[in-house]
Amino acid sequence: MNYETTVMGHEDAAQSLEGTDGIVGVQPSRKKKWAILAIVAMVGLVVALYIYAKSGADAPTGEDESQVPVVTVITPGRATIPGTITASGSLAARRTLPVGSVGEGGRVVSVSVDQGDWVRQGQVLVTIDRSVQNQQIEGSRAQIGVAQADLNLAQANLDRALKLVDRGFISKADVDRLTATRDAARARVNVARATLGELQARTARLNIYAPASGLVLTRNVEPGQTVGGGATPLFEIAQGGEMELLALVDEAQLSRLSAGNAAEVTPVGSDRKFTGQIWQVSPTIDPQTRQGTARVALSYAPELRPGGFASATINSGTIVAPLLPESAVLSDANGSYVYVVGADNKAVRRSVQTGTVTDQGIAITGGLTGNEKIVLRAGGFLTEGETVSPRLQKN
Repeated sequence: MNYETTVMGHEDAAQSLEGTDGIVGVQPSRKKKWAILAIVAMVGLVVALYIYAKSGADAPTGEDESQVPVVTVITPGRATIPGTITASGSLAARRTLPVGSVGEGGRVVSVSVDQGDWVRQGQVLVTIDRSVQNQQIEGSRAQIGVAQADLNLAQANLDRALKLVDRGFISKADVDRLTATRDAARARVNVARATLGELQARTARLNIYAPASGLVLTRNVEPGQTVGGGATPLFEIAQGGEMELLALVDEAQLSRLSAGNAAEVTPVGSDRKFTGQIWQVSPTIDPQTRQGTARVALSYAPELRPGGFASATINSGTIVAPLLPESAVLSDANGSYVYVVGADNKAVRRSVQTGTVTDQGIAITGGLTGNEKIVLRAGGFLTEGETVSPRLQKN
């Protein structure tokens, strides 16, 4: 091997080593980039695992949170509620006075009042012809005059006889006879006077008078009509104009009422309310309807017409009970109920007894203590035992 060849070999080896040193200098920079990428990937994986673990812990076991209904609940507590009873019935006069002829009767000459008129006690309502009775009265007065003249004569004869007794011209027997004659004449005067009084009383009864002050409800007589004693009443008068509502109440509610309870009455066709009070509670119950009557006394008003229909709200005292909005109380064929949310967030149906309905809600007289969580709305869309997410309503 010659020198050139040797030199050339060494030069090629040196070039080769130089190229190798250049490659070795590039490799540390690439390793650093890969290390950074690996660290970023690892951090991302840790964050993803944390988010997944947290979302799994928040979700209810066995439930998809997006499918659990959110419901508003309330805890009603207990309130003092004015007790009221709603009833209805017909209006009537509190005291109806039938008025008819009490005498022999006769032909009606005039009628001085009509339906809707106010009358005072003793006022003449009907005048009946009395021409015959007037003649009888005059004859009776004449009889009194005759009897009085006989009495005067008998008394004069007796007085003269008494003066002659002492002189012996008149016996004791004659005096007794004259005394008897005088007494008989006096008796005839008394009889004549009694007969006159009877005729006058009978004649006075021909007129028909108002037995008490009040409002004329009906009139069943006209001039020219012939009337007699004991016939159909000619008038009906509401004594004092006082009215009443005959409110029909079921037997359970009737036991809560007593005389003196206040009531508000609204006649059909009127927006006006009339204040009255119960003056009598029926002592019996109708066996067919299972209802009794509460009689509510009312003062006169044109809107209160006997025979009309009206509703009443009667105050029956106060009760202490939970008070729920109407939206919370549901009902079906089995009665009224609510949904109660327990500690396990399960909606459970509970039957309740409802009472007074007020502007603030419905009184619950049985089934609740007031400390439960009650579903406020949308209870009709829940099912028994359904899991819910309750949200307490703020007062």
